[in-house]
Amino acid sequence: MRVTVLEAIRRSSEFLAKKGVESPRLQAELLLAHLLNLPRMQLYLAFERVLTPEQVDQFRSLVKRRGQREPLQHIIGSTSFCGLEIAVNRQVLVPRPETELLAESGWSFLNRLPPDQNLTALDLGTGSGCIAIAVAWHCQRVEFTAIDISGEALQTAQQNAARHGLDQRIHFFQGDGLATVPAGACFDLILSNPPYVPSAEIQTLQPEVRDYDPHLALNGGPEGLDFFRRIAQLAGPLLKPHGKIMLEFGDGQAETLRRVFESQMWIVERLVEDYTQRPRILIARWTAC
Repeated sequence: MRVTVLEAIRRSSEFLAKKGVESPRLQAELLLAHLLNLPRMQLYLAFERVLTPEQVDQFRSLVKRRGQREPLQHIIGSTSFCGLEIAVNRQVLVPRPETELLAESGWSFLNRLPPDQNLTALDLGTGSGCIAIAVAWHCQRVEFTAIDISGEALQTAQQNAARHGLDQRIHFFQGDGLATVPAGACFDLILSNPPYVPSAEIQTLQPEVRDYDPHLALNGGPEGLDFFRRIAQLAGPLLKPHGKIMLEFGDGQAETLRRVFESQMWIVERLVEDYTQRPRILIARWTAC
């Protein structure tokens, strides 16, 4: 049967809508653009193009996977983060738009420091490496220590760093949190998007997250704050005197998190809001520095 680009988009959009996929038309277009190796907007100039039978079969397979709520980024194999292409898979979190605000806050701070300083930063729980990669890309004089407990995640992160020519400035270590930091290391900036979903809420998340993101990177304990408490207790001595810590956190955690950090001799300087005007990023300095 003769199937045009427009007909393929229409049919797949209807299918994805029935499966509860958000923005089904956009998702269908992105999948087809990926299959045809075209920028999405060029599809609008090719609506009458007839797909080959092989392309129809391949597209049907991709759409079926998306209908099963497999994330678009997993199907395509990558996502855009701060304008950089980042490979993702089931071993790492798919970066969220709000995490771009964390990275931007990081490189903005580092670029304001005196130009003669050699800068060092720590990315705790690096996952795909997206935060360290974006910050290092936008601040050419920073060297990163990037830590993750998952060896498979680190393989993805290392590949991403090499892809963008940053593997000489981002040094990866496998281990459990701050205990893995090399002895004597001290940083201008500590960044982290730690697990912050309360354990009982994981099953309520969208299937794309619940069924495909690694639970190790989601589960923050009963309140979602286990990792933040550990960071608040241990991270202070790792900062240089002018250093800052910047952390992404979940909905409704802002004030509790502020109290957690203030109880450990931190001064919370700012809570950055995300695109929905919800507090999302904590910026603090340690008073003992």
